[in-house]
Amino acid sequence: MKILIIEDDLEAANYLIKGFKECGHNPVHAANGLDGLHMAQSAKYDVLIVDRMLPKMDGLTALSQLREEGDDTPAIILSALGQVDDRVKGLRSGGDDYLTKPYAFSELLARVEVLAKRRKPEDQEMNLKVAGLELDRLSHEVTRDGKKLLLQPREYRLLEYLMQNAGRVVTRTMLLEEVWDYHFDPQTNVIDVHISRLRSKIDKDFEIALLHTIRGSGYVLRNGEGG
Repeated sequence: MKILIIEDDLEAANYLIKGFKECGHNPVHAANGLDGLHMAQSAKYDVLIVDRMLPKMDGLTALSQLREEGDDTPAIILSALGQVDDRVKGLRSGGDDYLTKPYAFSELLARVEVLAKRRKPEDQEMNLKVAGLELDRLSHEVTRDGKKLLLQPREYRLLEYLMQNAGRVVTRTMLLEEVWDYHFDPQTNVIDVHISRLRSKIDKDFEIALLHTIRGSGYVLRNGEGG
């Protein structure tokens, strides 16, 4: 899942980023409400995590504006304000859930997964399949022809993105932005290394290769020969 975290406390934000990455998700961070609003307007996310008290624009104002624009991305509001009136105001501002600080990461993760599961099927398929390769976005279990494959978090995110775009060529720039959250080319072989590791896990012990390199273009996941 691609998760936008709008949180001005850098220590808290880094804690969440680390936790979500370890679970195989793709967290993106905004340090104030205005930047968070602009990021939510310019890209698609599976879930928004919005701190209530933010500089430049408070979280409820940013969320209300998104809702007025027709953005229905599930959102969890984080706040130290836990009275009933506070929670009601947060939900009426467009929040789908409200979690009071301090909280346990495991509870936040569970709430994020529940919200993602509630999304319309056309917005997000929870089970991705290409030929005999299957990925469950809730359990993070990956199998091919019934055999369970053990992937590292980054390998999982890479495969998830390739399966979301099955049959279409994805470029290195697309992978850097969507899987690594790099908006520049670090001039390293990080993609090649992870593609090689992923290919060894999903294709090595199987007769038909699914992950293909398209020379000069990028990569494609499909049941057929590559270029």
